[in-house]
Amino acid sequence: MSTVKPFSIPKSLVWEAYQRVRSGGKSAGVDGQTLEDFEEDLRGNLYRLWNRMSSGSYFPPPVKRVEIPKNSGGTRPLGIPTFTDRIAQTVVKLELDALLDQHFHPDSYGYRPGKSAFDALAQTRSRCWKYGWVLDLDIKGFFDNLDHGLLLKAVYHHTTSRWHRLYIERWLKAPVQSGCQQELVVNRGTPQGGVVSPLLANLYLHYAFDVWMSKHFPHVVFERYADDIVVHARSQSEAELLKAAITKRLEECKLELHPQKTKIAFCKQWNRPGDWPAVSFDFLGYEFRPREVVNQRQGRFTGFLPAVSKKALLRMRKTIRQWQLISMCHMELEDISEEYSAMIQGWIQYYGRYYKRKLFPLLNYIDTAISSWACRKFRKFHGRLKKAREWVSRLAKREPTLFPHWEMAFSSG
Repeated sequence: MSTVKPFSIPKSLVWEAYQRVRSGGKSAGVDGQTLEDFEEDLRGNLYRLWNRMSSGSYFPPPVKRVEIPKNSGGTRPLGIPTFTDRIAQTVVKLELDALLDQHFHPDSYGYRPGKSAFDALAQTRSRCWKYGWVLDLDIKGFFDNLDHGLLLKAVYHHTTSRWHRLYIERWLKAPVQSGCQQELVVNRGTPQGGVVSPLLANLYLHYAFDVWMSKHFPHVVFERYADDIVVHARSQSEAELLKAAITKRLEECKLELHPQKTKIAFCKQWNRPGDWPAVSFDFLGYEFRPREVVNQRQGRFTGFLPAVSKKALLRMRKTIRQWQLISMCHMELEDISEEYSAMIQGWIQYYGRYYKRKLFPLLNYIDTAISSWACRKFRKFHGRLKKAREWVSRLAKREPTLFPHWEMAFSSG
């Protein structure tokens, strides 16, 4: 009996994929298997996965579908593969990344090695000072509406590997299991939450948008982070022309621009006067709009600058409320710090990159939540929120390293 496998997949590639997955999300898929469960027989589980993928007998299980609330109302479907399937997807992604990334547009920033949201934000900020208009594109239900035929055509163009093609087709066709245990047949889209989905989404828009723009509007610059796209224009008429052309192009690719969320904004600043209906837009959690700038040479003037968006602030405030610190009076403040400091630090590092003072009300909201915890924790503060707030302020000055936002405010003295 021959032991030669149809597909040559190195065992080291499966091991590397496992290492990457184990450091990521820990949510279980439809089989309920956790990282700890998988590692109880790590060697055997990895071997079985390698053996099945190498023989072509690996079929992905259904994707667990959960609904994530959106700030604007409604929900967004998120697909959670099983832990084993996340490893299998990472095996393919590791190889495809090397094949595809070299072809992607320099102004495509999402989910790419060596590029980040900060790169996209910096480029957007710079170009808003050079160009007077922005076309802010919102693709309606992007991940749910990718056409499988067009996507596979792009995949086949870049890889001749039979096992790359085989497993991508199987992942696209994998059923989705909702909370009621009903399996849904999938004929379009790719699950938002799958390991390979961001790469496939990038490939789809590379041809649907990036390459098309470079061919038909080579003088127009843009920034794209996955399906978040900002296009710069020199005039309102050019922005209107671009909107009409892009709408038609995306329709050809089975995609639709959201009619309410797609808009044209004027980049109003000190040397660009005028009144227009829209003088702001959101991109990657930041709101770009006219803001006061203080410059030693030029004094005070209006610049078009980014700062944390209202939507992002509302989302973070909601998260703080969900901590329910007031119900944690059994915990010490050091325990609360250990639980939430990493999240607070992440907010500061991301949203504090530009116009940091716009974060201060949020950081004050955290201290108010801590003060409410103190009112419940300590008898002397019962019903005396103002006194608890004063105590928190003194503690922040005395122990600034306890929370990241305290350190930011007080460590410099």
